[in-house]
Amino acid sequence: MPVKIRTADFDAFFEAPFEAYGAGSPYVSPLKADLRRFVSDANPLMSGAGEGALTYFTAHRDGRVVGRITAHIHGASNRVHGLARGYFGYFDCEDEPQAAAALLQAAEDWCRTRGMSEIAGNFNLTAMQQIGVVTDGFGHAPYLDQVWSPPHIARLLTQNGYAPTFPMATMEVRDLPSAPPVRLGPKHRAVMDDPDFAFAPITRATLPQRLEEARLILNASFAENPMFVPVSAEEFHFQAKDMKWVMDRRISAVLHHRGEPAGCVICVPDLNPFLRRIRSRIGITAPWHFLRHRMTNTRAIVIFAGIMPHLQGRGINPVILDHVMGRARRAGYTHIGNTWIADVNPMSLAQAEKSGASPMHRLHIFGKAL
Repeated sequence: MPVKIRTADFDAFFEAPFEAYGAGSPYVSPLKADLRRFVSDANPLMSGAGEGALTYFTAHRDGRVVGRITAHIHGASNRVHGLARGYFGYFDCEDEPQAAAALLQAAEDWCRTRGMSEIAGNFNLTAMQQIGVVTDGFGHAPYLDQVWSPPHIARLLTQNGYAPTFPMATMEVRDLPSAPPVRLGPKHRAVMDDPDFAFAPITRATLPQRLEEARLILNASFAENPMFVPVSAEEFHFQAKDMKWVMDRRISAVLHHRGEPAGCVICVPDLNPFLRRIRSRIGITAPWHFLRHRMTNTRAIVIFAGIMPHLQGRGINPVILDHVMGRARRAGYTHIGNTWIADVNPMSLAQAEKSGASPMHRLHIFGKAL
C-alpha cells in the first residue's frame, strides 16, 4: 500500500510515535494538551517568522498512522544568525524507508517554497527546547525534556541525504546519595561567605519573580552560545505555563548579588514516569497517578543553569549546584539528569562529570542543503 501524507491532523500527529515505537519503547510524549499548544498558532516562539511559520505532517498506510514530522521556520533565529534555515522536528517514524522519505520530502518542500536553503533537526521547536536525534545510549529512559529516538531514525535520515552535526550529550547522576560532593575551594567559600550573595526565596508567591529572573539569567549567560536566540517573557512563560504546579521549590535556586539576579539552577521533578502511566492524556485516573508519582518519584532534571556574564569566573556555578544537590539529597532524590550539553561546551561537560554524572544519550542534529 502506498504512503499517504496528511497535513495538520493533530490526533494522528499525537498518536504517531506510539504506533511507530510500540508500548515497550522508552519514548515518552509531552502531555497531549501541551503538544497541541506547542504546534498551534498560539505559540509565540514562532512569532516574527512569517505567515505559515509552522505546519506538521503525518504518514498513513493502510488506514493507520506510521510517522510524523513538523516543518517550521524560526524567523528570529535566522535573523540573529544570518541563516536561511528551515527546521524539522518531532520526526518519529516506523522503520519504513518509504514513509520516512515521504515525511522528510514534505518538510523539505515546505521549507524550500519559503526560500530556505537548508533544513536541520530535530528541533522541537527551537534550540531552547528538545533538540537532536539520539545516536547512542538508546536503552536509557529519557527524563522530562530529553528527546529519545530509536536507532533507525538516524539511519533513515542518513539514507535521505542528511548528515550529523553538532554532537551533544545528556548525563545523569545515578546514585545521588553516594555521589561525590561538588568540589569547593577557597574561591567558592569566598562567595558563600560574602554577604552580598544570598539565595532568593522560592515560594508560591515569589515563583513568578524567580522565573522571570531565571529568564534574564538565561538570556545573558547563553548569549554567545551557538544557535541561541534571546527568549522573550511571552515565550518563556508560554513554555513554563504549568511549572508552578509541578516544580519542587526545594531543588531549584536563584542566587542574588546585591539584590539582583546573579545565577540560577532550574531543576524540576521528572514527570516522565507519570506521563508514561497516563499515556500523556488527562483522564479520570490522572490525578490519582499524579499523587502517586509525587509520593514515589526520586528523579529530577536540571533544565538549565546559568551565571550572569559579569560574575562569571568567580566560582558561583559550583556554589549553586552544591546547594541544589544537597537539598535534592535531603528531599530524597536519588537520580538527577540534565538536558543536552553540546561538545562545544567542555566546561559544562566537565562540571557535570565532577558532580558524579555519567553519560546517557549521544545526540546529533541532522542537516541537509535544500
